Amino acid sequence: MNSERRERGRTRGGGRAARRAARAEAEARPAVVPYVTRRVPVYDVMSAEGLELVEHNAETILEEVGVEFRDDPEALALWRGAGADVGGERVRIPRGLARKLVTDSAPAEFVQHARNPERSTRIGGPHMVFAPAYGPPFIRSLDEGRRYATIEDFRNFVKLTYLSPGLHHAGGTLCEPVDLPVNKRHLDMVYSHLRYSDKPFMGSVTAPERAEDTVSMAKIVFGEGFVDSNPVVTSLINANSPLVWDATMLGALKVYARHNQATVVSPFCIAGAMSPVTIAATCAQLFAEALSGMAFAQLVRPGAPVIFGTFSSSMSMQSGAPTFGTPEPQLVLNVIGSLARRLGVPFRSGGGLCASKLPDAQAAFEAANTLQHAMLAGVNFMLHVAGWLEGGLAMGYEKFVMDADQAQMMQVFLAGIDLSENAQGLDAIREVGPGSHFLGSAHTRANFETAFYRSSVADNNSFEQWESEGALDAAGRANRLWKDMLARYEPPPLDEGIDEALRAFIDERKAAQPDMSY
Repeated sequence: MNSERRERGRTRGGGRAARRAARAEAEARPAVVPYVTRRVPVYDVMSAEGLELVEHNAETILEEVGVEFRDDPEALALWRGAGADVGGERVRIPRGLARKLVTDSAPAEFVQHARNPERSTRIGGPHMVFAPAYGPPFIRSLDEGRRYATIEDFRNFVKLTYLSPGLHHAGGTLCEPVDLPVNKRHLDMVYSHLRYSDKPFMGSVTAPERAEDTVSMAKIVFGEGFVDSNPVVTSLINANSPLVWDATMLGALKVYARHNQATVVSPFCIAGAMSPVTIAATCAQLFAEALSGMAFAQLVRPGAPVIFGTFSSSMSMQSGAPTFGTPEPQLVLNVIGSLARRLGVPFRSGGGLCASKLPDAQAAFEAANTLQHAMLAGVNFMLHVAGWLEGGLAMGYEKFVMDADQAQMMQVFLAGIDLSENAQGLDAIREVGPGSHFLGSAHTRANFETAFYRSSVADNNSFEQWESEGALDAAGRANRLWKDMLARYEPPPLDEGIDEALRAFIDERKAAQPDMSY
């Protein structure tokens, strides 16, 4: 009997191999789904009265405590001119001023244009955009374990993102290529986004001149006039919680705002260390920080697109290490989402966050918690969707593929429920009647190819079939998948003249400065 099962498994395996090959071929030609338009409601956890209290407390923080704008006399002058109380580097903002600056000019939603117009994303309103993890200096794979990332890894993750239908945005620093000089690597990273993908991307923020390089390269691809009128870059500007904006972040923000490019203005907060341990207090501080940064962008250029960002984790009160997937940050995320909608700007948060070092059960549980809550909270720009390991220190090849699969599942969920005549299925119920089954019905035959989400990672086969195919766990299957994807990758077309101009710009910028290692 067992031998008969194995034989049937081998027979069915031929069909499975054909189906896998068809799916892989489809992955080599990524489906164009530029963004998600949610057709299910958001989930609010706090009453209107509670939200008003948080807003009131945030305004109190801005007015009484203030925010420091460090090492940037221009920023202080802009705030002074707007009516803020500036003492040294401390800016105390009168109640209501920051909010008015944002609501008067910041767009409620905007299009970030991709070099392939079919992939341009809409950020804000009922729309959601998924982007991969950002910033890890290490990579991890089953083959090599943990090591420092290189530019080749960066290119690989650009390609994997391009091939992943559930990821609409190429992201930014997918991993930190430490094999390149710190003052020049941004040129290779931006080029990789523009050459190996045609999805929207994020720019460099590690120095104002690197932000300028990003804009210059975007102008080569899109044209100077188009860039000045249309966002083609979204970039991440982090506050130094608590209540500090430093010169590096302010410098990059000013560059992008002046060029009408979008910025994600985002406090980065580990509650208990960088904000109070309580949810309501953390929400008020985060709102104050983000509001001050978004308002400053409007002082630089009214109408500059901004995204209300937040990143909040809890921490182990025993070790001081950040923790992910726990209830409190999910409540913070949800409250901030409600505040962003009340303010009328797009909302950013993460993501597939976890503290696990491996793509294991801990990683899956923690990432699922953060992904699901971000989806339900109405995040418009979801960063860190795929690849995040070790509290953001490592980008995992296998984790990336597993998370990208979850992103596609969320995309299906957010599409809501089909109520068409076909979806109602009354003809199928009439045909089958009581006591039979629907496996061979006309309705099933007509819909079976598109019915239900089919995971590229999960195994739902019999034990014998699973065993005959190598008895792999999810990480092992993901390992095969990312290698197959890279083997089948074909770059999107890029005009040769534009490519030459990009390379010439990079060569000129690299030749103009010595290498730096810090």
